[in-house]
Amino acid sequence: MPNLWIIFTTGLIAGGLTCAAVQGGLLATTIAQQKNDDPKRANVIPILAFLVAKLIAYSILGFFLGWLGSFFQFTLSLQATLLVFVAIFMVGTALSFLNVHPIFRYFIIQPPRILTKVVRAQTKSAHVFAPALLGASTVFIPCGTTQAMMALAVSSSNPTSGMLTLGMFVVGTFPIFFFLGYSIEWLKDTLRQRFATFAAYTIVALAVWNINGAAVLWGSPVTLRSVFSNVYCTITFCDSSTFTGIRPSTQTTIRIQTKGYVVDNPVILAGVPITLKLINEDGKGCTQAFTIPKLGIQQIVPLGQSRTITFISPTDASELAFSCSMGMYGGKFIIDRGGS
Repeated sequence: MPNLWIIFTTGLIAGGLTCAAVQGGLLATTIAQQKNDDPKRANVIPILAFLVAKLIAYSILGFFLGWLGSFFQFTLSLQATLLVFVAIFMVGTALSFLNVHPIFRYFIIQPPRILTKVVRAQTKSAHVFAPALLGASTVFIPCGTTQAMMALAVSSSNPTSGMLTLGMFVVGTFPIFFFLGYSIEWLKDTLRQRFATFAAYTIVALAVWNINGAAVLWGSPVTLRSVFSNVYCTITFCDSSTFTGIRPSTQTTIRIQTKGYVVDNPVILAGVPITLKLINEDGKGCTQAFTIPKLGIQQIVPLGQSRTITFISPTDASELAFSCSMGMYGGKFIIDRGGS
C-alpha cells in the first residue's frame, strides 16, 4: 500500500497549489456569486460542498483505477517496470511545470474542450448545488499533480489502496482550497507561480521513491537502503559478524511490525528448503507486502494474520535480502554454506 502520509503531504504542499489555477479559480468564482445575506454561511457552505463532493468523486475514481489494476497479476519484475513508467510520468509532469521544454506538455493530459466548457459553465449558478457539482466535476480536469496520484492508484492494483491514495491526496488539498474560498482572484495566480517550482521538485521526489521501489523489486544492490545503510541499521542488519555462533536453521519466523521486520533467526542453511512463517503483529502499511526479490516471492499478510511460505535457499550468495514492496523496510538472511 502506498505511504498515505507522503501522499497527504504531497496534497497539502503541492496538490492544492498546482491545482489552484483551474479548480481553485472555479471555486472562487462560484463563491463570489453566492448571496450575501449571511456572509459566513455564504462562504463556508459552498466551500464544504465543493470539498466533500470532490473527495467523494476522487475516492470513487481511485477505487475504479485500483480495480482496473487488480485485473493484472504482475510478477515482481513487471511491478518494478510499472513503477518505472509511473516515475517517468511523474518526472515528465514536473519538467512540464518547470517549462524545461515544450515537449513535456504532452505529459499533461488535456480533457476535450467541450467537456472543459461544460464544467466551467457550472460557475454561473448561484445555488449551493453548483459548488458540489463543480467539485465532483473536477475529476475531468485534473491538474498535473493529481494525474501523478492517479497513476499511483493504478499501480497499486488494489481498489482500496487506489481509493485511499486519491482520497488522502484530496484531503491534503483541503486547507489550500478552503483558504482560496476566501481569497481574491489574483491570489490564485500568485500562489501558482511562486510554488510551481517547489511542486515540481516534490513530484520528482516521489518519482525517486518509485524508482527505489523498482530497484528493490528487481533485487538491485543499489537502493536508498544501501546508500543510507547507517540510517536503516535499526531495521536491518549492518554487520554480518553479529551472527557468528548462531546455529543455522531451516525454519524461522519474521514478525511484521509498524516500522519493520523482526527475525527470530536470520541464519539459514544454503541449498535446502526453508520454512518461513510471517506473523503480522502490527504492520498496517508497506510492511504487509513482504517480498524476497531474488526469488520472486511476494506475500501479503493482513494485520493480525500469519502466512507460511517455503523456498529453496540459494547457494550462490552469502546473503538473501527481503523487504516490503516499496523498499521502505527490510532486512536479510545470512546464508550458511557450512551445512551445520
